[in-house]
Amino acid sequence: MKSNFSRRSFLKNSLLFSGGVLLAPNFISCSKDDEPINQAPTDLKLSNFNEGVASFDPTATSIILWTRYAASKNGSVNLSWEISTDAKFSQVLRQGKVVTDESRDFTIAVDVQGLPSNKAFYYRFYNVATKEVSVIGETITLPSISDTISQVKMAVCSCANFAAGLFTVYEAMAKSDVDVIVHLGDYIYEYGAGEYGTNAYTASLGRTHVPANEIVTLEDYRARYKQYRRDEKLKLAHQKKPFIAVWDDHEITNDTYKDGAENHQPKEGDFSVRKLAALKAYSEYIPLKTGNDSRIYRDFHFGNLLSLYMLDTRVIARDKQLEYATYFSSNGSFNATAFQADLLNPNRQLLGSEQMSWLGSKIASSTSTWQVLGQQVLMTKMMLPSELLLLMAQINGEIDALGSAQPATLQAFQTSVSGLVTIKSRILANDPTVTAADKLRLSTVLPYNLDAWDGYPIEREKLYALLNGKKVVTLAGDTHNAWQGELKSSSNKVVGIEIATSSVSSPGLETYLGIGGTQLVQFEQALNLLIDDLEYSNLSKRGYLKATFSATDVKAEWFFATTVFEAGAAVNLEKTLLRANIF
Repeated sequence: MKSNFSRRSFLKNSLLFSGGVLLAPNFISCSKDDEPINQAPTDLKLSNFNEGVASFDPTATSIILWTRYAASKNGSVNLSWEISTDAKFSQVLRQGKVVTDESRDFTIAVDVQGLPSNKAFYYRFYNVATKEVSVIGETITLPSISDTISQVKMAVCSCANFAAGLFTVYEAMAKSDVDVIVHLGDYIYEYGAGEYGTNAYTASLGRTHVPANEIVTLEDYRARYKQYRRDEKLKLAHQKKPFIAVWDDHEITNDTYKDGAENHQPKEGDFSVRKLAALKAYSEYIPLKTGNDSRIYRDFHFGNLLSLYMLDTRVIARDKQLEYATYFSSNGSFNATAFQADLLNPNRQLLGSEQMSWLGSKIASSTSTWQVLGQQVLMTKMMLPSELLLLMAQINGEIDALGSAQPATLQAFQTSVSGLVTIKSRILANDPTVTAADKLRLSTVLPYNLDAWDGYPIEREKLYALLNGKKVVTLAGDTHNAWQGELKSSSNKVVGIEIATSSVSSPGLETYLGIGGTQLVQFEQALNLLIDDLEYSNLSKRGYLKATFSATDVKAEWFFATTVFEAGAAVNLEKTLLRANIF
C-alpha cells in the first residue's frame, strides 16, 4: 500500500520521539531509533535467517515483527530491523537495533508501536557486520475502532502435525486474499518419531519428527519449533500474513489441563517444569501481546465491524477432562448417576472466573457489529445416541489394539447408523407408528467429546449469559474436522453460531473410525440429521476455514486440499454457508 503522508510528518505525530518501540516482557530491548535513519547496506545477501520472518498480533497502531538468526556460536548478536511502506524500503518509517542470544534461542521479537492504522507494510531484518538479510515480510495494521469498514476476511486454521503430511494448507492461506490468519492451536505436536501422526508417507516425504524422542525439555521444544518453522509452506504463510494465535494442548502435550495432561507420565519429570519449558519456547517462536507468558486471552478490533476475543480453554483454568471409562464397572455397566453429577458440577471450569469476567466486560462494552470468539474446542452441543457413541469407542479400541476394527463391529456400527437415521426421518415426517422404544434409542444421548465444551456445560451456560443478545460467532479447531452448528442455551435459545476448521494435516475422523468413501459420507449425513444443533460436517479432509464478515452477514467457506501426501496438490473451495440472521 502506497503511503499518502510524508515520513517527517509521520514521525512528528508518532511515538518515535518518546521511545516509540514498546517492549513487552517477552520482547527484546531495542535501541532508540533516532534520526537520521541509517541506510541499510546495498550489498545484502539472503543468509542465516533460516526460519524466515513473521508478524503477530496486529492492532490499529502496532505489530510484532519476528525472526530468528542462525548464530554460529553462543554469545550475543547485533541485528537491525526496518519497516517500510514499500518493498524497496525507500519509505522506511521505523528502524532499530536489537541484540539476541542463546537465552532466547536467538529469536527476535519487536513490538513496533505508533504506526498508522489500516495500512500495509514491508519489513526485514539484517546483520550489518556480515551483510546478511532475511526475506521481506508483509504485514498490516488493523483499521481504527472508529473506522467504518465494509468487511473483514480471516483464514482460520489449527492442528498441523508435521509427520502427518505436507503443509499445503498453509501455502494456500498465504496466497489467499485474507487479512489475517487466526491459528487456534496445535501449532506443533509433541510426539516422537513413529508416534501419533506418522503414516505410510512420513519417511518418504521427509516429515519424521525431530528430535526423535517425545519433546519434554526446553531444548526439545525449541528443536521442534525450528523443524516446523523451516517448512517452506509455513514460512510463506508467516511471511505473507500476520498471525493471531492461541495455543491448544499439543504445544505442551496431549489433553493438557491446568495441572496435568494425559500424555505426561511420572518418568518425564514434574509436569509444571515441562509446561514452563513449553510455554517459554512458545513465547520465543509465537510472541503475543499479552504481557504475561501464561495469560494469552486478549482482544482485537477491526474497525467498528468486528471484535475478536482470543481465549484459552486449555491451560490456565481447565479442570481435568471427564473420561467415560471412569464410569464403567467391571461388568460393563455405566454409572449414569455418577457421570451426571460430575458433568453438572457447578465448580468445574474451562475458562475460569478471571477470564470469564474479562470476556464479559469486553463484550458488554463492545459496539462492534460482530463479537467473535477465537478458541480451541467445539462449543456446539454434540449429543449422540449412546449406542452409537459406544460403538465408536469400540472401533477406536480395536484399531488401537489390533490395527483395524473387526468386521462385526463395523457392521454393527453401520446397522446402528441406518436404524437411527430411519427413526429420526420417521419422526420428522410425523410417522405415528414410531414406538416409544424407537424414541428412546434417539433420546438416550451422551456428549460426543468430553474434552470440548460438552464436558463443561455449566460454564458454557455462564458464558452464554454474557452474550447479551449480540451477534456472536465462535471459531473452533481441535477436532481435525470441519463443522458448523448453532449455539443453543439450556432453554434451547439460539445465542450464536459456530464455524469450525478442519486440520492443516492431522488425521480426522476417517482415521479414528477406519472408514472412508461412501460409508464416511453416509456417516456425515447421519450426524447432521441425528445431532439437532449441527448444520454441516466434513470428517475426512484437511484444509482451512475462510470467514468473511460484513455489516449484514457472515460467510463461511471451507477450503480442502485434494491430498496432503503429494507436492503441488490443489486446495479447493468445497462448501459455502451464508448466515445473516443469527437468531
